[in-house]
Amino acid sequence: IYTPMTPQDLELRKDEEYTILEMSDPNWWRAKDNYGNEGYIPSNYVVEAANGIEKFDWYCKNMNRSQAEKLLKTENKDGGFLVRDSSKAGKYTVSLFSKGGGCRHYNICTSPQGQFYLAEKHNFNTIPELINYHQHNAAGMVSRLKYIVSNRARPPSTAGLGYGVWEIDPRYLTFIKELGTGQFGVVKYGKWQGKHDVAIKMIKEGSMSEQDFIEEAKIMMKLRHENLVQLYGVCTKQRPIYIVTEFLSNGCLLTYLREGLKQHPTAVQLLEMCKDVTEGMAYLESKQYIHRDLAARNCLVDANGTVKVTDFGLSRYVLDDEYTSSAGSKFPVRWSPPEVLLYCKFSSKSDIWAYGVLMWEVYTLGRLPYERLNNTEIVDQVSRGLRLYRPQLANEKVYNIMTSCWLDVNERPNFQKLTLTVQDLLYELQ
Repeated sequence: IYTPMTPQDLELRKDEEYTILEMSDPNWWRAKDNYGNEGYIPSNYVVEAANGIEKFDWYCKNMNRSQAEKLLKTENKDGGFLVRDSSKAGKYTVSLFSKGGGCRHYNICTSPQGQFYLAEKHNFNTIPELINYHQHNAAGMVSRLKYIVSNRARPPSTAGLGYGVWEIDPRYLTFIKELGTGQFGVVKYGKWQGKHDVAIKMIKEGSMSEQDFIEEAKIMMKLRHENLVQLYGVCTKQRPIYIVTEFLSNGCLLTYLREGLKQHPTAVQLLEMCKDVTEGMAYLESKQYIHRDLAARNCLVDANGTVKVTDFGLSRYVLDDEYTSSAGSKFPVRWSPPEVLLYCKFSSKSDIWAYGVLMWEVYTLGRLPYERLNNTEIVDQVSRGLRLYRPQLANEKVYNIMTSCWLDVNERPNFQKLTLTVQDLLYELQ
């Protein structure tokens, strides 16, 4: 369900069909409902009518194994189930909870004839037919599929707060609590129009080249991916200016690794965090967008444990030399490759290096890279070939991914290739 946020928007009601009239903006499509009303709708709220499974409540898009287990255990219902995307692209998995056996995961297989099955004797032409059959018959599973567990409660984040909106009226923002202080100033949690959760960055005067950033914000607004923190808009008509973004309740990834994990994380959980970051970064890479300051502190974690990358490209608008000069005390030396430390050459390949360090942060549960060295020593020793050690929680295959990020600039993989490597490794673990 989508409730219009501006007069140009069109209301969306669950299970109704809409005709798409125009798709020139990838995030906001012009549509018509069955009553002749026309307006803009967020493209990620609708699915093509022909796609068989997206309309079913048991299908949980963009949910990984750890999130499925958490949701099923929280519901704690015998026979509770959901269907999610497998870590192998184009495949699906049934996740099932039973009081006696905990969580089990069954891959939906395809027969040579193109039919779907969980137990080989029972083949079906479509996944909904397969699920319907197993709602009545266990047929080899720990239980029949008795109870649908769904994550449909929270709608996805839209690109901006309504079609064409990027300048937000501050009168519609309510400040609820302070979340912390970043390099640009105070960040607060609040509501937009009294009902939408948002994070509001209040930009400290003199900390940012504001005019350049305001132009850039229009481009940033069009970047939308489930592993990027969505920029909703800016308030530029007053000082300090505000940057309004999606709010993620589990906060910064670095703090989450150090303090937020309830129990010791599994190998799958750690790799899933890395996969989230790779996918967000692969999207930025596909848009020729360089982050320049990728690190665990610049990722956030939502209520489901999904990791999203934030503050991409913002470092270009910092006015403080301590942040922007590689000799400055606040420059991210520990996440920078030799070509940045020596010649300030930023590229997607310098983001890859930083990603390897972020992966190391994940597998050490938030330790400081090169913790015994100061910045000057790091510049000297990394330029001469020093690399981070293998964390205790990382096996050889995981460490090989990290070290591939720290090769000479032309030998490093790109994020598209890295995504496939991480996905394959995750599939092996499962």
